[in-house]
Amino acid sequence: MTTEVGSDIAHAAALLRQGGLVAIPTETVYGLSGNGTDPDAIRRIFEAKGRPLHNPLILHISGVDDLGKYALDVPESARILASHFWPGPLTMLFKKRPGSVPDILNNGLAEVAIRVPRHPMTLALLRMLDFPLAAPSANPFGYISPTTAEHVQRQLAGRIPYVLDGGPCPTGIESTILRFEGERPMVLRSGAIPIEALQAIIEGTDIQANSSPKIVAPGMLASHYSPHTPFILVDDLPAFLAKVQVGKVGIMAFREHAVGFPTHLQAVLSPTGSLEEAAQNLYAAMHHLDTLGLDMIIAERLPENGIGIAINDRLTRAATEKSA
Repeated sequence: MTTEVGSDIAHAAALLRQGGLVAIPTETVYGLSGNGTDPDAIRRIFEAKGRPLHNPLILHISGVDDLGKYALDVPESARILASHFWPGPLTMLFKKRPGSVPDILNNGLAEVAIRVPRHPMTLALLRMLDFPLAAPSANPFGYISPTTAEHVQRQLAGRIPYVLDGGPCPTGIESTILRFEGERPMVLRSGAIPIEALQAIIEGTDIQANSSPKIVAPGMLASHYSPHTPFILVDDLPAFLAKVQVGKVGIMAFREHAVGFPTHLQAVLSPTGSLEEAAQNLYAAMHHLDTLGLDMIIAERLPENGIGIAINDRLTRAATEKSA
């Protein structure tokens, strides 16, 4: 199979109507999409990614007006959050309307994860279709999420027919995932919308500790987002580097290059110290360093506030080794 890259939304829609797969741009990362009501298309998504069937997918819809087609008993707090953050990087779990989507989408669970993406090309695509799109990240399972069409092409060439190129993803990190205990929102996965922003809308929003080994939503695996190169996460970068011999070592730092190491083997996420800029650059930096044939990549933990919490979550899951 030849994988084409282009910006033809009508062509993407035609492929999806035929049961094919299309990589789509979103504000978070590129998604690998198929007809969310077609079990064969959904199975092809799992196969193209090498993703285990027990790991649920997110259903992407064109707007809040479509929510009732797939969800039951939507809490009022969810509607309030949707009015503030949809379209946008917020995924919410709802009781699944019986018969609305195949069980393969969410491993037969009672709840289904739904969001409205903010990227204009994908919103236009959804509005051309009479079905929602199932879409996990457009990468091989467990590897670094893609934030450009080139990332997708490099990873999935020959597995899918088309990559809809919408440019670099502006947010660069996956959506925040919520579920509800009555009216109370609980964060299952930290993401592009910090918990402080949610708490400003709905008081009492909290992080839900994952004490169960059962996967109830996407993005709950302990190991994920990993480069092929051994990846070490450290709290004190200068102190750790003082013990490292200069060699084929890549460095991913928050604000500034490390002294004494080749700058071409380093990636600085935000020279200005912006956590939002760091999130936008995170996966592109990981992809770049992973192509350099390094012996290891050493990454610096970021400040644990705002979107930095989500960035550190991704760094922790990507790490082969964690060191203070």
